[in-house]
Amino acid sequence: MAINDFRDLRVWQSGMDMVVQVYRFTESFPSHEIYGLTSQMRRAAVSIPSNIAEGHTREHINEYLHFISIAIGSLSELQTQIEIARRLNYISPETSDRHTQQMISLSKQLYALRNSLTRQR
Repeated sequence: MAINDFRDLRVWQSGMDMVVQVYRFTESFPSHEIYGLTSQMRRAAVSIPSNIAEGHTREHINEYLHFISIAIGSLSELQTQIEIARRLNYISPETSDRHTQQMISLSKQLYALRNSLTRQR
């Protein structure tokens, strides 16, 4: 399959799926977290596909790599925040485990893209 724009990237699609999931499960967080953990998690999740998209539209591979690096960092933030939510009992261990597995898969995709881009330099 040809990659015509960032929407064709499986890693971007996975990132978008993660955003939807984060928005859905943070809806049940306590209202006092709306400007705290809920907001932080949503921003970190949104940052992942946003940076993939922005990097893909850049002219130089080094710029693309920079944005992939930011996406990887945002994913790490989200992983930490999900662990915080689990420890605060905002999400169940099962929910945490399910999302952690999805984040591990997304992380592998991001590192594969990074490695592919690095070889093209």
